[in-house]
Amino acid sequence: MKVKTAILPENLKSLFWSTDFSQIDPHRDERLIIVRVINYGNWQHWQWLVNFYGKEEVKRVLKEIPASELRPPAWRLISLLLGIESQKYASRSDYISRQKNL
Repeated sequence: MKVKTAILPENLKSLFWSTDFSQIDPHRDERLIIVRVINYGNWQHWQWLVNFYGKEEVKRVLKEIPASELRPPAWRLISLLLGIESQKYASRSDYISRQKNL
């Protein structure tokens, strides 16, 4: 992972409408940030994501999350751009159940 700064750029704030933006840590909340930026961000947001975390780290995270967490159009585009051939399949309820059992 590329380490640059522990503060998210202000232009990402609109993507985190349900979260206290000032409390988001780019390292601790990496998965949340990647999912939100891929699902709701624009091209500029996506470029920041790859520049900040690095292409391989973004790919690694995307391969580990269930398919149900990404919007299908966003998944199709990011998978083409990053060369990801498959996505982990799990129903949302399976994923939530596993998180509760940790």
